[in-house]
Amino acid sequence: MTICNHIRFKLLILLILMVMTSHAVAAVWVITYPQSTVENDERVAYPLSLLELALSKTGVRYQIKPSSSPIRQQRAVKRLEENLEINLMWTMTDIQREEDLLPVRIPINKGLSGWRLLLVRNDNPLYKASIESFEQLLKYKPVQGISWPDTKIMQNSGFNVVTARDYIESRELLLIGAADFFPRAITEIYSELKKEGQSSGLRIKPNVAIRYPSATYFFVNKRNKTLAKLLETGLMRAVEDGSFDEHFEAFYANRIKSLEESDLVYFELDNQLLPPDTPINDQCFWYRPVID
Repeated sequence: MTICNHIRFKLLILLILMVMTSHAVAAVWVITYPQSTVENDERVAYPLSLLELALSKTGVRYQIKPSSSPIRQQRAVKRLEENLEINLMWTMTDIQREEDLLPVRIPINKGLSGWRLLLVRNDNPLYKASIESFEQLLKYKPVQGISWPDTKIMQNSGFNVVTARDYIESRELLLIGAADFFPRAITEIYSELKKEGQSSGLRIKPNVAIRYPSATYFFVNKRNKTLAKLLETGLMRAVEDGSFDEHFEAFYANRIKSLEESDLVYFELDNQLLPPDTPINDQCFWYRPVID
């Protein structure tokens, strides 16, 4: 396992800070995250189990629970900024979100949120179209959540993006033909398709993907620096002892293998919204599938 050069030193500093706030160890940390708007959402399994892993590395007592009702992503960001209902969420970062919230800058899915496969209807012309250039793909309309960072990334790249309130509405717009495709991260598309079933008519566009640099973090309220340090300590301990990578591989190894073994054409997009403090050069925080 490769360890970032600075991790041991930074971990030592964090441990000292944790000792200085040792009163927190005796307390029960109640972590409340936004309940998904999707019923029985399998996508929450990875971040929640990683959160448990990180907290278990710190020795604190904790309780993790969802909010009392579902919260859309845009509202969750606002509620966390206001320190109401929730005290943690995970989402893709951008400059505005890091101004409003406090990120724990360890990418929880090693950048896989930037690898996007195309969800399409099997009767849409795009499904069988031969896509060999980015210009050909630009002729088709993607759908994205109106507040998602992905929306601006795709608009900045020239796409005519159809916007929706959330995942559910995005899916509905795709189904009625208002959009041609719905870019979904490889960390989520397979569980979503499994839930949809073959009868929905939704499929993955064969052999085409989009990729842009991105990081999904745990975020807390700006004033909750102690919780941020606690999470960073736990995550960095997991990176150092290898349990982070083991957790990542347990969830995503098969999906990465499927991606790497496909005859894939992918198009790189620029992400102008990526904050300057993103730890791009810390290679142990990232995974890049090997695509020929």
